[in-house]
Amino acid sequence: MNSRIKIAIILAATASLAACKSNAPEELPPEPGVSQPTNPGDNSGPGYGVGSQEHFVNAVNGQNVIYFDTDRYNIDTADAAALQMQAQYLAQYPNISVTIEGHADERGTREYNLALGERRANSAKNYLVSLGIAANRIRTVSYGEERPVATASTPEAWAKNRRAVTVVINY
Repeated sequence: MNSRIKIAIILAATASLAACKSNAPEELPPEPGVSQPTNPGDNSGPGYGVGSQEHFVNAVNGQNVIYFDTDRYNIDTADAAALQMQAQYLAQYPNISVTIEGHADERGTREYNLALGERRANSAKNYLVSLGIAANRIRTVSYGEERPVATASTPEAWAKNRRAVTVVINY
């Protein structure tokens, strides 16, 4: 009888641990496509012209990325200034559409981080829409913790990974 209780406890513990197991993603999202110039020394090629990611980043003074505090997705004053620059660019080039990628740091479950990344991307999108950019020009996607820019497990790395990135998708 005592051995049956031990076996039952072991089976229950094994089942509970298996239920908590976090599965790796079946497939990572594709890497974002960044157009490259046909001639690296030529800043007028397809990789640098109007509608390219490089043109957009230069036009917004590198402020195509906004950062968030831990477990937050609100737009602060620094984020608002960056998004206002992005809105000015998008207003100047009405044929350009963008994707806003939401990201999170490695802490938290995969599901939580995907949801948080989605809230961050949508928060940035909603702010751009409030500035007059048509919602149908802005797509959102969440990568959660799957595409870190900093791989260390430090507060500095986590801060770099809590972000929303605006990427040009077509012109």
